[in-house]
Amino acid sequence: MKYQFTYLIKIQFLGFRFHGWQKQLDVKTLHDMVDKTLSFVFGNDQKYKTLGVGRTDAKVSATKYGLQLFVDFEIESKEFLEVFNLNTTADIKALSIQKASSSFNIINSSKVKEYHYYFSFGEKPHPFSAPFLVGIHQELDLELMKKGAHLFEGEHYFHKYCTKPSENTIFKRMIDSCEILENTILQANFFPTKSYVLKVKGKGFLRYQIRLMMGTLFELGKGTIDLDFIENSLKEHNDRKFLRAIAPASGLQLYDVQFEL
Repeated sequence: MKYQFTYLIKIQFLGFRFHGWQKQLDVKTLHDMVDKTLSFVFGNDQKYKTLGVGRTDAKVSATKYGLQLFVDFEIESKEFLEVFNLNTTADIKALSIQKASSSFNIINSSKVKEYHYYFSFGEKPHPFSAPFLVGIHQELDLELMKKGAHLFEGEHYFHKYCTKPSENTIFKRMIDSCEILENTILQANFFPTKSYVLKVKGKGFLRYQIRLMMGTLFELGKGTIDLDFIENSLKEHNDRKFLRAIAPASGLQLYDVQFEL
């Protein structure tokens, strides 16, 4: 079915109680919750279609996530945002809506994504922080982890940082920046005294790629691998077996996504 109008909607959500974005049977997903809200906002007589910018894993959150809305009627942005936010759940919020060109496709559009992974180490953090950051119980060599993070920057082969690839999966990817910093972005009085964030920016990421990168950096910080291990894992002629050290999903956040409309 062809629709007359298409819009780009930016939302944010806390993903801790959801099984990711994509609709699935018998589990609560973000796409399903967004569509239920839209059905209420538009009424049952108005047809629409939505597409998300990509899948997210269960428990992963987003400060800024994009979805494309197809409708046969024009939308007044201020009224839409007010009604949507009034009727959706407390862990989802619509930030903006703008009309896009008829040629815009959220899946194929050129875009840059920035992911954050929040963590602490040493003392176990307060349970209230569980939806936002991951606590590693043992001490980590943070300075070594910072050096390891920079090794991911540039163009590399990420066979080992992907699970269940298809025959057409492209493993050669470019990472614009990758760094570990002290966390000054996400704050709460129940957070550890010090926490940290891995920031990764690029145009395209493989399934579980960020979590496998973070898991590898955790192993580096624990001393079970060295910097040479990471360098060798990114070479074209690696053994192409994906790594097993995958970081928990709850620390991961899609921080920003920028589109060329």
